[in-house]
Amino acid sequence: MNLILNRLQASELGTNGEITVEGKHVCYTIERPWLDNQRRISCIPTGRYQLKPRFSQKFKYHLILLDVPGRDLILIHPANDAIKELNGCIAPVSDHTGIGKGVKSVVAFVRVMAIVNFAFQKNEDVFLQVT
Repeated sequence: MNLILNRLQASELGTNGEITVEGKHVCYTIERPWLDNQRRISCIPTGRYQLKPRFSQKFKYHLILLDVPGRDLILIHPANDAIKELNGCIAPVSDHTGIGKGVKSVVAFVRVMAIVNFAFQKNEDVFLQVT
């Protein structure tokens, strides 16, 4: 399965995008701004990344992106403010309220997880293409 993250708008305040699957809207996204792929303060480079399920006490069940150049622990997890709540990760949101800001992240995150969990249950690989 391939999810496409199309970055729509970016500034020093953050990066807004949209995730689609087979051309259909799944959710919007927020990320930190592009700061030359610096750890914890920059969004990740464009590319294709395999997604795997992960569990932590802080985020419970969420997704991790594998083999991000120069980075580790890049997650997809709920957040509504990229600067305040993300350390280089990606947050699904239901709608954008500004650059790097959104609402109803948990609702959007649950939607993403339902889609990828269906693929994982069928033993399919899942990838995120960031453009």
